[in-house]
Amino acid sequence: MFQWRPATALPAIFATTLAVLTAGCNHTPASEDTEAEEDPVEMVELDPSITKLDEAAIGVSGPEQIEEAIEALDAQTGHRLVRELGQDGAPVPEGGDLFERIRKGYTLSDVDHPSVDMELRWFVKHPDYLDRTFKRGERYLHHIVGELEARNMPLELALLPVVESAFNPVAYSRARASGLWQFISETGRRYGLKQNWYYDGRRDVVASTNAALDYLQFLAEEFDGDWLLAVAAYNCGEARVARELEKNRRAGKPTDYFSLSLPRETRAYVPKLLAMRRIVGDPTAQGLAFSPIPNAPYFVKVDVGGQLDLHVAAELADLSKEELLALNPAFNHWVTDPDGPHQILVPIDRHERFQAGIAALPPEERVRIVYHRVRRGDTLGAIADKYGISVAALKTANKIRGSMIHPGQDLLIAAAPKGMKLPSEAEIASLVEEEKPVRRRGSSDKHVVRRGETLWSIARRHGVSMESLAHSNGVARNGTLSIGQVLSIPGTAQLASTDSSSVSRSTTYVVRRGDSLSTIATKFRVRLTDLLGWNNLTKRSVIKPGQRLVMYLEDRRRAGI
Repeated sequence: MFQWRPATALPAIFATTLAVLTAGCNHTPASEDTEAEEDPVEMVELDPSITKLDEAAIGVSGPEQIEEAIEALDAQTGHRLVRELGQDGAPVPEGGDLFERIRKGYTLSDVDHPSVDMELRWFVKHPDYLDRTFKRGERYLHHIVGELEARNMPLELALLPVVESAFNPVAYSRARASGLWQFISETGRRYGLKQNWYYDGRRDVVASTNAALDYLQFLAEEFDGDWLLAVAAYNCGEARVARELEKNRRAGKPTDYFSLSLPRETRAYVPKLLAMRRIVGDPTAQGLAFSPIPNAPYFVKVDVGGQLDLHVAAELADLSKEELLALNPAFNHWVTDPDGPHQILVPIDRHERFQAGIAALPPEERVRIVYHRVRRGDTLGAIADKYGISVAALKTANKIRGSMIHPGQDLLIAAAPKGMKLPSEAEIASLVEEEKPVRRRGSSDKHVVRRGETLWSIARRHGVSMESLAHSNGVARNGTLSIGQVLSIPGTAQLASTDSSSVSRSTTYVVRRGDSLSTIATKFRVRLTDLLGWNNLTKRSVIKPGQRLVMYLEDRRRAGI
């Protein structure tokens, strides 16, 4: 199975970021003695490891549009979850209302405190904000509630992502916290959330929920079952809460949450959760009405058994890319990590279709690959725009350090969007007409190394394999060349002709499944011995799908044939 791996493990970071409404860990509240008229929740950015490839994949124009794409998906539901009283709502579904299940699992006390009242007033005045937030939460709440019940934890904690991220799966705070539960990198790793070029477990709906509940349970034990202190510590750290508790004990002061001198952000954090608890517990008392959320699983986890292109996954599930993004926001580049995890979330009503599609999917179709043949005038930026990927991802996939590319160079475009298909035989043959003519040379051809050139770029320029070029000149494949060094170009004796004016074109053929050296030679009307010589192969050599072979083909039109 083909596994696409980047040259480095560094995440690609885009420059443009989007501010989205959340109540995350960096909220600086309004003054405690005045009611906040402005939105009191923190403005946070999208996670920068979501690259332009991801946004292009869901059909939007740039990184600043990814949040709008998810909101557009929410708008497609055609109903409101949160509204003012007096407006018609949806009937209770057959399996019951998930909101009611949450209310029945309340264990925290309703606290009468001015800070809770202030946060409550803001939420009540902004039902549209609540509606957007809970529409996102529809996808995740049933899973979160089930996990809390399994651990015998307060079901009010299912509302904590409202405070943390507004249920935005790609929220990213100024403190570099990410995902529904807003983990920073260090804490995420502490609780087993893998983070690399392919995948960020902080944005994995299932993994991050498990990690968050593990952390909250640990904090509750640290503070003798006081959940308000545990939630406060989730925001500002257990060390800070422990210090303030000890300070109050020494001073003979109360040690409840509201008596501690905590950061301003944390002083608003717990009241937000308590305000949301009150609203969900009795929305009519606040002049609001909540439409029911079905008390049934929204998604199911499917083991796909290996690396998979998420574009392929969306097609197999007959699912929009927006919906797949909303359920699988952990994958940075629309291709899963070859080392796992190998699970993808799909809506439960698409489970059987997707499972059957995965079982029938040939290994060579799990990851889409496209090669772009560089033409005169191409730039990395233009090529990246054409395929909807970032320049950083393009450079990483092709091990390009600078910005120089050369006509005739093949660039790998991995996990390409739908419509970027593998080239057909006719398309491959047509590449011959796109190559720059190369006059036939004799066996004495030499190349003088210039600044910035490498064995690879020289081999590509002369249409020979890097292995044969290195072997002919007694240098290592990864060796360093010197400016002015003279290299012999191998294999050119086979191109000699009595007609010195005849013209050939070099092309690179990407080996496909079922190909053999003899069938390739026949297809392009070249001698097998020539094909072997151009690529430093023997008749016993084994070729594999994806391998590139260099060939010189006569331009029959130019030769007058």
